[in-house]
Amino acid sequence: MNTITKNSALALALAAMSLSACDNKGMEMPAEPEAPAVEAEVSQEVIYQANPRFFGTNECLKALAGEIDRIASMGCDVLWVMPVQQEGELNAIGSPYCISDYKSVNSRYGTMADFRALVDKAHGAGMRVMLDWVANHTSWDNVWITAHPDYYQRDAEGNIMQASTWSDVAQLDMSNTATQDAMIDAMTYWVEETGIDGFRCDYADGPGHQFWIRAIAALREVNPALEMLAESADTGFYADGFDMVYDWQFAPAMSKLFTGGKSADFFSQAASTWSAVPEGSRLLRYTFNHDYAAENSVSQTYGSPDAIPAAYVLTAMLHGTPMIYSSMDAEGVSGTLSFFNYAPLEWSASLGDTYRAINQAYRATAEVRRGQLATYDATGAVVFTRSTPEEKLLVMVNTTAQEQTVKTPISLAGAEMTDLIGGSAVTPGVTVTLQPYGYIIYGK
Repeated sequence: MNTITKNSALALALAAMSLSACDNKGMEMPAEPEAPAVEAEVSQEVIYQANPRFFGTNECLKALAGEIDRIASMGCDVLWVMPVQQEGELNAIGSPYCISDYKSVNSRYGTMADFRALVDKAHGAGMRVMLDWVANHTSWDNVWITAHPDYYQRDAEGNIMQASTWSDVAQLDMSNTATQDAMIDAMTYWVEETGIDGFRCDYADGPGHQFWIRAIAALREVNPALEMLAESADTGFYADGFDMVYDWQFAPAMSKLFTGGKSADFFSQAASTWSAVPEGSRLLRYTFNHDYAAENSVSQTYGSPDAIPAAYVLTAMLHGTPMIYSSMDAEGVSGTLSFFNYAPLEWSASLGDTYRAINQAYRATAEVRRGQLATYDATGAVVFTRSTPEEKLLVMVNTTAQEQTVKTPISLAGAEMTDLIGGSAVTPGVTVTLQPYGYIIYGK
């Protein structure tokens, strides 16, 4: 019998999503298939979403640049920086997504030179930089309001309309070619002037497919390798040129799992969203992002703050591209986290070590994560394996605050394996005991 501590980090994997499950308490668990199928290459990328307001109250970009080496050491290779442009004041509520000038930097964050230095620092650490971009709407005091009022949608009385339900921002008319041209020009400016490597596109559904087809084609003439992430669950954006869309359902499904839900339901939800992703495309999955952390208690969403690394294990290994949100690697965070507030956090060396180990295992298992998935029904735990003709992977995660004794899949009970976190040789017994929110990742 093996005993796994809560802080042993791990990397999981999921690729095809077939449910082959048996009752963990009484029924014998099935052996692995004789000749496992091997699928297309899987993601090895890890994104870190940085809210500059969590790094400082002023000169936020310099403060963020000071943490780049730490962030990169966790195994993150893409830095997504939330909007850095000057925010508006008229009708504003403090949102960084309320842009008054697309070719500026928020004076409280620093200067354009500070942003360039941040990009250079990230590149030097082996990271790529993705800038958050708001193409659907602007602040009510954006420079375009007076200089180019024709860029905006109007109501029947000729008044500029607000965007959706957000009263702090004005709705751009993205069917207007002139508006599209101006937006593409602004995006091109950041690629050419700062050397960023991509965009995370806020509310991608708003501007619509026609705009994104034009914009992405134009931007990739400047940088053919530009990485594009659409904040949308619409897989139609892949055809526009986006590399990645969102799995909106993943974090809520995982929250249910960690608060008494069934692993079969979790696997089913994850399989449903993944099945719509074209081969060669990617799917963003996260434990928290800025919206989810603002709407849900970060200390209770998964039952306990101690559960967050275990939840990240599933995030990393379930077919998607995983993301760490700035706050997951901080000590003492609780309640909801407004991304409007300037609230510098205390970064945790031990949590950094935990995520580094998970991400190392995530990358080390890239080949076996292409293999056949088998899932098993276990009360209070998630159990699955991956198999190729050459390799096998065993992942177990305790989703509760109580110790769980979990049955090992028959084919791996007594097998000589390697703990992909610690590097030691292990031989799982008929059962494995997982401490509260404990997890393992074994390879063979």
